[in-house]
Amino acid sequence: MNRIPEIHSIVCRESDADRPSSARVRSFFPAADFLVFETDAQRNALLDGLRSQGVPSKKVILLDAFKGRLIQKCPATKGMICCNYRLINSGFNCVYSCAYCYLQSYLNSYGILLFTNEEEILAGCREFIDASDPSFMTRIGTGEFTDSLMIDEVTGLSRTLVDAFAPHRHLFLELKTKSANIDHLLGIPDKGNAVASWSVNTPRITSRCEEGAATLDERLDAGARAAKAGFWTSFHFDPVVLYDGWEREYEEVVERIFSRVPAESILWISLGGFRYNPPFKEIMRANFPHETLSDGEFVPCPDGKMRYPKPLRRRIYTFMKEAIEQRSSGPFVYMCMESADMWESVFGRSYSASDDLERDFSLFLKNKLSSRGAL
Repeated sequence: MNRIPEIHSIVCRESDADRPSSARVRSFFPAADFLVFETDAQRNALLDGLRSQGVPSKKVILLDAFKGRLIQKCPATKGMICCNYRLINSGFNCVYSCAYCYLQSYLNSYGILLFTNEEEILAGCREFIDASDPSFMTRIGTGEFTDSLMIDEVTGLSRTLVDAFAPHRHLFLELKTKSANIDHLLGIPDKGNAVASWSVNTPRITSRCEEGAATLDERLDAGARAAKAGFWTSFHFDPVVLYDGWEREYEEVVERIFSRVPAESILWISLGGFRYNPPFKEIMRANFPHETLSDGEFVPCPDGKMRYPKPLRRRIYTFMKEAIEQRSSGPFVYMCMESADMWESVFGRSYSASDDLERDFSLFLKNKLSSRGAL
């Protein structure tokens, strides 16, 4: 069962109050106060009032239309190799409280923002589909600035997107989550190349740093159900955190993934060491006074972020890569935001630019579909 926190207030723009998406949210949280605004100034005043009353950010839903750039490339870190992932801006913030989440650094991130103009979002996705190159395998997803599935049974957005992308076999729609909230999507008749995806960590990190999220076992059970229903799956080890015994515990997670989720369904697995911008450390410690994530050895790197020293990062990636490959050669294993020399030393790949990694990823996915006779 999906664990959703009690919602104190729903704050909605008056012109969006009668939209189907707004009605669904109101009906799902009937006990929540429904507060309406007309102007941005009124919206800010309502949110400031709730904040001053001590209402937690995770108990406030803000319903408003999306007005910015709908689809963008991942905001890659300067000087690092990126997979050129495309993002659908479907919301901002989420119901979970993860100590390492970079969204804490956004000063105006009070409340969980859900976009109400799903017709415009769908139209933007159709424009992206029409402009895409059918000979190139492209990955796109909704889980960068929010959790794709946290209350998706309420918004209904993921089903709409799966239906839109399904006929286009060169596009892989990723739905990334820390929930186990997948059952409402299992009956979709044509899933196309939709990828049900989970961020995973050791039970130690999950219990200490991912408040409100599903347990590892719950996520893996959901992954097994998704694979059985015909979804592709993927997993993200990001961030990998160093502590005494980390190798044993992360290898146990790898073992549990491949013992629960069919290896043939797993398309990719990403790896990323814990990293942060220098000001984020104080924000994290203010919000989570007992966190120990930043207690280890970190050094400033050319991209401006604090990272584990390069030898430690190399050790993380080599260990995790080997642990995965000992169990399956099927998934595409890659590092998130790492340097070209790290790619050379861990994977033996010479990438001078992010486009190089994206091309390799596309070729892998094309071969995967070809081997299944899906091209």
